[in-house]
Amino acid sequence: MTNYTAAQAEAIACLDEPLQIIACAGSGKTQVISQRIAAILSQPGVKPANLIAFTFTEKAAAELKERILSVLEAEGVSTQGIAEMYIGTMHGYALDLVQRLVPETFKFSVLTDITARLFVDRNSRKSGLTECPTSLTSTPRLRRYIHSKLYMQVTTVLREDAVDEDLVPNGVLKAHWDYMQLLYGNAYFDFTEMINLAVQLLEGDPSQDAAAALIQGHIRDDIHYVVVDEYQDVNPLQERLVRGLTQFGANLCVVGDDDQTIYQWRGSEVSNIVTFWDRYSGVRQVTLDDNFRSSEGVVEVGRSVAELIQLGNRLPKAMVASGHQQFERGDLLAVDFPDPQSEAAWICERIQAMHGLAFQDAISSEPRGLSWSDFAVLFRSVKADAGELVEEMRKRDIPYVIKGLNRLFESPEIQAIVGVFEFMAGRLDEPALRQRFIDAHLLPPTGNWADAMAVLNEGRDFGRGDRWGVYNIQRLYLEFLEALELREETVPGKPERAELVFYQLGKFSQAISDFEAIYFNTDPEQKYQQFADWLTFPDQAPSYYADADADAGYAMPDAVVISTVHQAKGMQWPAVFVPCLRSNRFPAKRQGGVGLFHVIPDTAVSSPDRYRGTVEDETRLFYVAVTRAQKYLFVSYSPVPSNRLYRRRSLFFDHCTRQKWFLTRDPGVRGTRLTPHAKREIPNVTLSFSELKYLFECPYQFKLRFLYGFNPPIHEALGYGKGLHDALAEAHKRALADDIVSPTEAAELVERHLHTPYAYPALRDALRKAAVESVGRYLTDHQDDLARTVHSEKQIQVHVAPGITVDGRIDLVRRLDKDELAIVDFKSTARAQDEDVTRDQLHVYAVGYEELSGERADLVEVLNLDEQGKTIRELVEDPLLVEVRGRIKNAGDSLRENDLPRLPVWNDKCGKCDLAELCRDVPADSRKARRAASGR
Repeated sequence: MTNYTAAQAEAIACLDEPLQIIACAGSGKTQVISQRIAAILSQPGVKPANLIAFTFTEKAAAELKERILSVLEAEGVSTQGIAEMYIGTMHGYALDLVQRLVPETFKFSVLTDITARLFVDRNSRKSGLTECPTSLTSTPRLRRYIHSKLYMQVTTVLREDAVDEDLVPNGVLKAHWDYMQLLYGNAYFDFTEMINLAVQLLEGDPSQDAAAALIQGHIRDDIHYVVVDEYQDVNPLQERLVRGLTQFGANLCVVGDDDQTIYQWRGSEVSNIVTFWDRYSGVRQVTLDDNFRSSEGVVEVGRSVAELIQLGNRLPKAMVASGHQQFERGDLLAVDFPDPQSEAAWICERIQAMHGLAFQDAISSEPRGLSWSDFAVLFRSVKADAGELVEEMRKRDIPYVIKGLNRLFESPEIQAIVGVFEFMAGRLDEPALRQRFIDAHLLPPTGNWADAMAVLNEGRDFGRGDRWGVYNIQRLYLEFLEALELREETVPGKPERAELVFYQLGKFSQAISDFEAIYFNTDPEQKYQQFADWLTFPDQAPSYYADADADAGYAMPDAVVISTVHQAKGMQWPAVFVPCLRSNRFPAKRQGGVGLFHVIPDTAVSSPDRYRGTVEDETRLFYVAVTRAQKYLFVSYSPVPSNRLYRRRSLFFDHCTRQKWFLTRDPGVRGTRLTPHAKREIPNVTLSFSELKYLFECPYQFKLRFLYGFNPPIHEALGYGKGLHDALAEAHKRALADDIVSPTEAAELVERHLHTPYAYPALRDALRKAAVESVGRYLTDHQDDLARTVHSEKQIQVHVAPGITVDGRIDLVRRLDKDELAIVDFKSTARAQDEDVTRDQLHVYAVGYEELSGERADLVEVLNLDEQGKTIRELVEDPLLVEVRGRIKNAGDSLRENDLPRLPVWNDKCGKCDLAELCRDVPADSRKARRAASGR
């Protein structure tokens, strides 16, 4: 067992009292939570399904899962049933809860922050956006594109916060109602509505609402422990979710740090954590104040920043340096410059000078030379302030990545790609487009520009009479890259540049998917015109992605990280730069223009300053920034001569200069030098079983999809297979409750579950007819089997290798006539996968089911739902299970080692791969077949 401090041991041992863990930065809270959960699961009678653990991000969830598994295995505690313990975000849990128990929601898909804005922009009147009034005479109504982000905030606040609706103008309430009707009418959840619906059911009257009775019964009977990490960022609606989950007596543990409350602008309420002691009875409070991450200098500066917050708004605590990093004079600098260009030049010079400087990651590890990815530059606003640094890094050929999709559209590579779609819209001629690719160093030496242009010219022949779905933006993008022969090995420049370029190209693929998810069924010429607008207008895509948190893929290039402070939450680096510490920038000045309280009166909202932002909020953000550093922390200031607002130093910069740990003049870089060696850490990855399929089929396809983030083209029949699965899932779940569904209910089931939003009318009708026939046929053929259902949509999980977990759901587990246990997967011929892949997948299911239940399946079955479909039924045999476990382990090892090669030669699997264009030359006959399959 790990050696824990007294405070950590106290938190771990507290299992039955309401517990509040106040965790300072770098205090090892994830390990403490993991050890406490392991202790809970070690108790007699406690099952993993009895516990919920909420994290703020999926990345944090993956890390927590891995830690818990490590602790359980180290202590010899059984991990059986671990798949049924929920670890993840509140949004994910709420979605899982309603989509497990409320059949009407099975077909709903989720809008991200980006696709939600696209959705309201495309439906600007129906969504209520352009009907929503404001209190400003100059802007009586909100405007399309310009105010869609604000409108999404309005609809979110009306559901997430405690709002006095009597004080909200009727026109605003009507607009919000229009949005909700449009959302449900199109079978969408946004992030807020997932939790809102779950809360309504948790708070509903079970005597009047069957769904509320079902959900509350599940919570009462099954949920005994709830853990909430990052509790300081919980908003009022999420607090109601926590209340709902613990209303029947479940033990509650909250973990957080009020000094790191940085999402007030999203409605998080710092008083939740500050007043937790008063709002819950019998609370034990434990403070973890040892910082194991950073040197004494960084820790003391962080503590001094936190103490700028008034004590009445802050829980008392004193962070102490307890790690192995040693402070040396010169590690912390606070320097000023005459202009932003000089500041950017110094940052680059410092990074170059420190490249190769000896650094020790842990007390037990050997020193290594710092590499590019050991440096992070954290801005209050990347969009507003990172321009000079980005330009300087380009000049010096310093590799860098910008977290999320922020400033994506300003990079030369993506400017060239954007030019492709400006050409498609008739706004850029061929010579200008080619020049962009030359300027971006994106023309492969072997590339065929004429072939690439032929793809575009054919693509923009919008009068050729094809159905709309053929004019597919993602497919055109992939075919253009194929014709240009732009692949990792053909990217011009140094070999390491290829990873960075494909990292960018994968991000752009995600942007295409976001747009096309909403605009797929649009007149082709109009769709490409709108896409070009969206890419190039400052208040559209460049604005949409300015605050986007997530990266498109798992790739972690060896490159300097440029990030906002918000995006850096939960991260750490050996060396951190916090530049542009200007008054009115950091702390930020309240922005003018149309704001939230021009739509919802501030008198209608409790604690309205949360949404405006205060100096204390900015102080918490600066605290997060400085505590990301392990050893080296550099803060800097430069005035913007052309802007009077940004000519004075930030109070945070002056605060740092007053701390004894800082030097205000750079003494140069001293220390031992070693060969630069990036600390390569494969992220904790959770894959679905369908994603593992790609790793089995072709490791390079997996790399393109999940490390770089490339998306396949949308298929018009998307949703058909899921609709069939969901209809049969309802039938089997009802069978578990002794409600045997009749074949005469097939049409009703399909009506409830089939959702094919990208199908053209004739295809939609055909799919509906085929679905009714398939479901009806299944219910007729298997009427007697329904009563032998053991599980429907059973959650399983396989721990592939350290840091890599595969989880998903088995369609059906049932008993056969001879009491044999069968694992069943439903397939349809449309988009069917190879039999060998299906066989592997089913045996992975068998492995997962055994790890979940301890019970060995006798058979695996594939039931093809088509009339002429082939059914597969095989025995589960030990040699096959051993082989599959070996394949799983090998796949996990390959992923961890980044050994993800192409298939040796073109074969049938390549012909079915959506991303083959990025891999190799496609044979002429295969290209013809692929075009025919897509309807071209």
